[in-house]
Amino acid sequence: ITKRQRETEHEWRVWHLGLHKALVPLQAAWVAFSQPVPTSCGQLLTQLLLCGSPALAAAGLTHRWLVSSLLYPPGPSATVATVCGLLVFLVLGLVPPARCLFALSVPTLSTEQGRRLLLSWSTATLAVAVVPNVLANVGAAGQVLRCVTEGSLESLLNTTHRLHTASGALGPAGHAGGRGLTLQAQGNGSVFLLHMLRVTQQVLEDFSGLESLVRAAVLGTQQVVAGLFVLGLLVDSGWYLHRYLTDLRFDNVYATRQLALQLAEAQATRLVASPPAWLLWAARPRLSQGELLSCLLRLGLLTLPLMATAVMVATDHVAFLLAQAAVDWAQKLPAVPTTLTVKYDATYTVLGFVPFLFNQPPPESPFLSAHRSFQWELRLTSQGCRLLPAQRPQAAAPLAAGALQLAACATVLLETYARRLRHTVAASFFSAQEARRARHLHARLQHPLLLLTPGPASPRPGLDAGREQRAVRQRGSSAGAAQTLVLAV
Repeated sequence: ITKRQRETEHEWRVWHLGLHKALVPLQAAWVAFSQPVPTSCGQLLTQLLLCGSPALAAAGLTHRWLVSSLLYPPGPSATVATVCGLLVFLVLGLVPPARCLFALSVPTLSTEQGRRLLLSWSTATLAVAVVPNVLANVGAAGQVLRCVTEGSLESLLNTTHRLHTASGALGPAGHAGGRGLTLQAQGNGSVFLLHMLRVTQQVLEDFSGLESLVRAAVLGTQQVVAGLFVLGLLVDSGWYLHRYLTDLRFDNVYATRQLALQLAEAQATRLVASPPAWLLWAARPRLSQGELLSCLLRLGLLTLPLMATAVMVATDHVAFLLAQAAVDWAQKLPAVPTTLTVKYDATYTVLGFVPFLFNQPPPESPFLSAHRSFQWELRLTSQGCRLLPAQRPQAAAPLAAGALQLAACATVLLETYARRLRHTVAASFFSAQEARRARHLHARLQHPLLLLTPGPASPRPGLDAGREQRAVRQRGSSAGAAQTLVLAV
């Protein structure tokens, strides 16, 4: 062994020792939390602290829900939240199965139920941020259309008014020879302008109402879906705990330390030397090929929500770019200066045919002359119409949604370990039941054909110990210790 290898081995031992020392307080806290009755003051204090943390979290979430979502006053909301937190603390502290149910809900997050919760929360988070933002950008584009329409109509009416003023400024010159310059606008321009403004304002109000409705609907749906899935987590954890306590065969496929001790005491370690395919080692992190293939297939299905998220984010950015381009275009529209020059000269001739006979131009005498100039500006956007700014897409919401979806993808790989962790949690709270399950698994390893095929009249295989005892006696087991274990089952 070289010096470098010795140094590496020493560093590994130091790191392993440090990790072991760091895990000792966590293990002690877990032992205190899983004890039905604390055996010391330290365990009691640890249990109170661990039960108080979720109680405080429940009180805070309840207060936020009442104040922010249901809009209740802060005083009654604080009272209700305090009562809710106190109830959670009492239930967790006084009812050990409730603590087990709460602990089981944590690894359940990595199962299919938790994956649904994460995906639904991700979708709701993204919809709350993206849908109102898209509608706001569409409203900004609609405001540009309104301002351009209003400005164009104002310019048209202003031009008509200027022409009327110019025709009236000619005075008597405009009626020379009995003919007059007449300008007439069909219809009432002010009424038409008001009608167009009313139509565009109604469209903008409809968009604003739709935005508020969508925001409220998405928030309500998010809360309802989150509540239903949290309730589903608790129901799933309760179903697992019920099956664990009532059925010895349910999820009893793990080779635990307790089973290894029983096999060593019975000198039957040969039973796990070449274990059957269904037996899993709870302490080994390696996944089988079938489990890896299943994980890859489920990961492929999870790419669909990722693609939908990408489409929603792209739609948000496209709507922002279009609204920003429309607003910038409307802001850069120049005011066109317009000048109307009216020049009217009237002359007359006397006996104009006489010069014509001599091929000469007839002499003209001035009669009337008028010169006027009118100036104004043509604006395509109204000065009284305020352009709405384009709403920039939020970066936090897509990042949060992406993080939740990545967490959902991680649960696919962690689901196998989550099942093992659920078994470990239940075994920590109910050690006597785990001992019975280990004896049952020991007997199953000794007599697989007997215990794999339950009798037709025994709907609950965990309670047919008498039939298994008689069958084992008839088969004449030669191992005394193993027979004792089967009789105990």
